[in-house]
Amino acid sequence: MSKFLKRSAQGAGVPHDKRTSNLETVAIPLPSKIVLSMNQHIGAPAAPTVAKGDQVYVGTIVGKAGGFVSADIHSGVSGTVSEITTITGSNGSIQTAVVIVPDGEQKVDPSIAPPQVTDLKSFQDAVRASGLVGLGGAGFPTAVKLAPKNLDEIDTLLINGAECEPYITSDNRCFIEDTHFILSGIKAVMKYLNIPKCIIGIEANKPEAIAKMKAAIDVSGIEVKELPCRYPQGAEKVLIENCTGREVPFPGLPSDVGVIVMNVTSTAFVGKYLETGMPLTTKRLTVDGDIIKEPKNVEVIIGTPIEELFNFCGGLTEEPGKVLYGGPMMGTCVASLDQPILKNNNAVLAFSKKFAHIPKATNCIHCGRCVNACPLGLAAKDIVKAYEKGDVEQLQELNADLCMSCGTCSFVCPAKRPLAPSIALAKIMMKNGGKK
Repeated sequence: MSKFLKRSAQGAGVPHDKRTSNLETVAIPLPSKIVLSMNQHIGAPAAPTVAKGDQVYVGTIVGKAGGFVSADIHSGVSGTVSEITTITGSNGSIQTAVVIVPDGEQKVDPSIAPPQVTDLKSFQDAVRASGLVGLGGAGFPTAVKLAPKNLDEIDTLLINGAECEPYITSDNRCFIEDTHFILSGIKAVMKYLNIPKCIIGIEANKPEAIAKMKAAIDVSGIEVKELPCRYPQGAEKVLIENCTGREVPFPGLPSDVGVIVMNVTSTAFVGKYLETGMPLTTKRLTVDGDIIKEPKNVEVIIGTPIEELFNFCGGLTEEPGKVLYGGPMMGTCVASLDQPILKNNNAVLAFSKKFAHIPKATNCIHCGRCVNACPLGLAAKDIVKAYEKGDVEQLQELNADLCMSCGTCSFVCPAKRPLAPSIALAKIMMKNGGKK
């Protein structure tokens, strides 16, 4: 297998549907309760640090990181812990959760203060203490990302502001509304990690964001790169190649080619945290879909039940056929409106049964569109064929485990075959040694 894969594919021209792009972010009132899952990040779950009946404040730690690849969980309300329970996450896993009932006073924890940052270690410690994870969807603990083993080889900080999924405009609003915090966050990362260059990648369908950032840059080494409107432009490997010309090897990480990638909202939070000391307790997200009465960009307290978020947006026009955390291409289905908002949510979308209907698949016509569109140059139809045969060796030769589940192959397939879900199952089969 070649160490590098040629990625000359075109991606897909998905519809944008950015109808909330000009809507300023509005704050949702206090919810009746917040439900804080201890699994809001990649890695080990946090462990509850509170018990039923405990009084907490805004910013109080209620879950302590369970290891190096983990993150603290903080309360976004002042109130009383009503229970420590379990919930079923969107991935089907059973997760421990802390439930807090607000007292309406929103008293801030007395320990909250801007962190004292003087060098790399104190900066990394501050980011870890903030509870920050990747806010673009992945949920990878940011403190770990900012501690690469080859730090002396990192020469580029890449800010991901592509926001290529349909409907979602929360990052766009971040550019427009939190310009100062974005720039101060960039400067801090560049300073303490000694990174000489920063590229801010923004898709061309966000002209106001592009203009705002270009006008705000007041130091050398930072530039805005206008990107084509092509899904999945915001995928890490695709973004790196389009912004720097470098190709991340497989297997490999962005740091292997001298790059650290941060979502724009994560970067803005770093800037804000260094000024205020308030940990990650709220999230800006887009609420949209064909059955949302009043689509909005909202600032919501993490842990708020989705139903209360929808009620703030006027409710639903009919019973939903599908509700998603995230966008329609890579989003995760929500089983119940009782599910809480998580740290890494950038949108919650609700669609009608008609909109969510999956068309009947027909036989492959061997048109090759899935191969041409795949951003990583994978042969989706061949991978699915190998999966159906249970041929793990062939799956390995086809680099099936490189698939990032962007859904582009399924989107462009004229036969409406469920290629992306089948490849996801193929990856599981590979991990299980051939067992489906």
